[in-house]
Amino acid sequence: MKTYEEVKYHSIFSIGDSNEAFAQFFVGQSHLKTLATSPSEDVIVSNVTFEPGCRNNWHIHRGGYQILLVTGGEGWYQEDGKKARFLMSGDVVVTQDGVKHWHGASKDSWFQHIAITAGSPEWLEAVSNSHYSRLK
Repeated sequence: MKTYEEVKYHSIFSIGDSNEAFAQFFVGQSHLKTLATSPSEDVIVSNVTFEPGCRNNWHIHRGGYQILLVTGGEGWYQEDGKKARFLMSGDVVVTQDGVKHWHGASKDSWFQHIAITAGSPEWLEAVSNSHYSRLK
């Protein structure tokens, strides 16, 4: 498994700081680096780095969407009521407005994606350890 320093060195974009601003909406440790915002600030582009086992809570984007461009490691994406999708570098995910979903690292790998987000998130419940541990 890669170390923090290896991930930091090989990252395309800066992994940023510990994601304290949104820590309450994550299980595990994540890092956040804002890369750009639109002039009206209704679209944000960020590099999100998840340490192994880290995932965000279920959430819904209201009045917008989210596009994930996977740039490193291995992770998961799941929409409510659907099977979880395994993600690797080069994968792209588009989440439409109003779709309940979550994303994060696999148990044994760091995970990075660029998140292009419009609208505002409605944060919901955490992805339980029992749900997460069943992913294969």
